[in-house]
Amino acid sequence: MKFSNLKLSTPYLNLLSIFYEKVEPTPLDKPFLISISKSASQLLGVDEDLALDSKLLEIVNGEQKLEGSEPFAMCYAGHQFGDFTERLGDGRVINLGKVNGQNLQLKGAGLTLYSRLGDGRAVLHSSIREYLMSEAMHGLGIQTSRALALIGSDTDVVRDTREKGAIVLRLSPTWVRFGTFEYFYSIREYDKLRELADYVIDESFSYLKANEEAEELYLKMYAEIVKNTARTIAKWQSVGFNHGVMNTDNMSIDGRTIDYGPFAFLDDYDPNFVCNTTDTQGLYSFRNQPSAARWNLNILARVLSPLMDYELSEEILTNTFWSTYTQIYMEIMYAKIGLEIEHTEDKELVEGMIRTLGSSSIDYTLFFRKLSRFNGDKSDILDACVNREPFDKWLDKYTIRLEKETLSIAQRQRKMLALNPKYVLKNHILQEAIEKAKKHDFSMVNELLKVALTPFDEHLTLEYLCKLAPMNSKNMQLCCSS
Repeated sequence: MKFSNLKLSTPYLNLLSIFYEKVEPTPLDKPFLISISKSASQLLGVDEDLALDSKLLEIVNGEQKLEGSEPFAMCYAGHQFGDFTERLGDGRVINLGKVNGQNLQLKGAGLTLYSRLGDGRAVLHSSIREYLMSEAMHGLGIQTSRALALIGSDTDVVRDTREKGAIVLRLSPTWVRFGTFEYFYSIREYDKLRELADYVIDESFSYLKANEEAEELYLKMYAEIVKNTARTIAKWQSVGFNHGVMNTDNMSIDGRTIDYGPFAFLDDYDPNFVCNTTDTQGLYSFRNQPSAARWNLNILARVLSPLMDYELSEEILTNTFWSTYTQIYMEIMYAKIGLEIEHTEDKELVEGMIRTLGSSSIDYTLFFRKLSRFNGDKSDILDACVNREPFDKWLDKYTIRLEKETLSIAQRQRKMLALNPKYVLKNHILQEAIEKAKKHDFSMVNELLKVALTPFDEHLTLEYLCKLAPMNSKNMQLCCSS
């Protein structure tokens, strides 16, 4: 099956027109293909080489339509850094339709009803970041939207400076957000709220459908949203990922990671790190991400209160979120340090390790990769620390704990190397790729795509992509990009 032969459906357009605006993409000038993800294309049932599809570029640029496509933008609201905005919507995203369980979107495809004062465009640097990060999170085993193709152009887009426009074709099983529900709650269109909930259950939680009362079904849906969100945040924390913009309009209703703006992976471990310069209060600091997710879930419970008992939903949130988050996070962390048989002291061992990471000045990702090859010799890890003493003591405790395991050293190392990535997309490396791309050299973008999709592998010719951040680039902040 060729990509250009796909046939789309548009089930979202079966909802009333208040849910969306039909809109045609505005093509970019002199478009050109930068990168494609064959991995993402497999989700659509595409088995022919994307690079050989002569119509791909025109479809991503909005010049041609896939069969069945009826482009539209979705309406939603959202809490942004704690403040509610009643009407947001897809300001620079245009939906194409759905195939094989995936909803296709063009990000940067032009003005919509919801663009407000914007231009509906996305610039090259932010498009590169979103494209690569969507695939990198998948490579790390974290639920995420995906990105199939990235194109550039000769279209000028004015931000702080004049930049070139780009478009990302991205995919997700759903693009409904917490904020989609907030919109209809805020305008007191409770019948539309119910209609949306029924759509979401059909699209994302059809396995819940049975003969129970509607309210029971909505409560079950909410419980799944809570669990999925907690699971994703636990995975973020385990790999040192800071999303940066956890507004309710950026929270997917099925719990996956979406909307990659000023994100970052930790360099040296700093729980108070805030990657977004806009977040002056640190609402979405690395440490605060679990609490921010719970706050957003509480907002969603209030929004769904016309459909279900709010006290029961609060009980679900109270009983489910932190227990799910803690269980998943600790299971991952035990596995990351090679523990298979749980002992009572293991929780303190992990917590002590986290404290030690904060006081030793060692790169978070590098530490776990080096620990994956630990054989009793502490020197390789200690040599990577600015402050050696804390880990010198922790590794003594860790060595004693490993004596209680039954796996051989080789078996443990093999399992740990499959869990602790060698490659994560650090911002200083992404910036290097962006600077090259501005000069029409996209080789590094495609090299980063390769390691993004296979982050646990050894890529001997691409070692430079895991180099540590220079001192002046460690845990650097970014502004909200567009």
